Amino acid sequence: MEKPPSFKLTPKQDEAANLLISTALTRVMLYGGSRSGKTFELVYAVVTRALKAAGSRHGILRHRFNHIKQSVGLDTLPKVMALCYPGLSYHIDKTDWVVRLPNGSEIWLLGLDDKERTEKILGKEFATLYFNECSQISYKAVLIALTRLAQKTSLVNKAYFDCNPPGKSHWTYRLFIQKIDPVTKEPLRNKSRYGHIVMNPGDNLENLSSDYIETLESMPEAQRKRFLEGVFLDDTEGALWTIDGLDACRAEVPAEFKRIVIAVDPSGASGDADYRSDEIGIIASGIDFNDNGYVLEDATLRAHPDQWGRVAVNLYHKWEADKIVAERNYGGAMVESVIRTADRSAPVKLVTASRGKHVRAEPVASLYEQGRAKHCGRFPELEDQMCGFMVSGYMGEDSPDRADAMIWGMTELMLNDQSNTAIFLGARHR
Repeated sequence: MEKPPSFKLTPKQDEAANLLISTALTRVMLYGGSRSGKTFELVYAVVTRALKAAGSRHGILRHRFNHIKQSVGLDTLPKVMALCYPGLSYHIDKTDWVVRLPNGSEIWLLGLDDKERTEKILGKEFATLYFNECSQISYKAVLIALTRLAQKTSLVNKAYFDCNPPGKSHWTYRLFIQKIDPVTKEPLRNKSRYGHIVMNPGDNLENLSSDYIETLESMPEAQRKRFLEGVFLDDTEGALWTIDGLDACRAEVPAEFKRIVIAVDPSGASGDADYRSDEIGIIASGIDFNDNGYVLEDATLRAHPDQWGRVAVNLYHKWEADKIVAERNYGGAMVESVIRTADRSAPVKLVTASRGKHVRAEPVASLYEQGRAKHCGRFPELEDQMCGFMVSGYMGEDSPDRADAMIWGMTELMLNDQSNTAIFLGARHR
């Protein structure tokens, strides 16, 4: 028998817990600022539900599997078990990433970026689904996953969500705040079943370092509102991109391209576990014969230089690209060497960031406004970063590695006067 929890919730966490266990609510979202305890609270709720119903199955989902594995499987969940249920025996299967509890219940850690893992969701029924960092998950993916919220147990089946609030056009704002269907824009039929609560770092002071709030308070206004105050921002307040605008630019992959480039935004990461460093943005983009630009693939990752060099070169060959464009600011010679080591014949162009990120982003954003830049599919993490760009600066919490790479690629294809005439040794043109 598990030991009772030996820790104490903060008043705000206690308020959130009452919302999560309410039998009147089947959809609950915790949103607000950074490090407010949302993920801890929701993982605790999922574990508690699993322990209450023997043999029950529960899913914790994020857009990318590697992120859910690192943030929940290797960090938050072990902390929850140690603090909330000390001494309880449990096992994490690190092949399938399933947490097995003594009463036969299971908690699956699932990524929606992998077809095989997504099929695991569709092949099983769950009593709880928790969508972690749901601002990065498309509403279509949420609807598909919710079809599996169907396991019959002693529990009321529930879906939980958390996020740092994006713009007001995002489906999370429409569903939980406006209580309207994000697709039809009609009022929800069962709006009383939806609940939400704001949790901000100020509500979690006893678990934060003394200078963390000062760090958030010193941020630009848009970042401060999102990560300190937990406010959904008006998309019209200086945003270079909005969710609605990006949804309007979806397109199929063209039959032919004039040119294709692979853009790389390097970082100092030493491997996939180096979470002190940013990811390496790697984006494939192309331009067709009507001079429309397309984002084709996001291969961003956190990896050792040898690994990301191979990823960039493999993407270059996959798309039969003309060249690889890489930012030189993070050690130009090193960046070129990494790519050349993976393939000596790959043509590389190094570019220098002489202006601020948001300044470089503005002309690319104009291409989207003109309908000349499109996305071949959905790229939630890239698009979340893009929506963090304001005319006054970048409001995101981390470096916009994916967006930076996309901006370099689109700039090379569509905004550089010499890009259409430059010839690179080894480049292949369609």
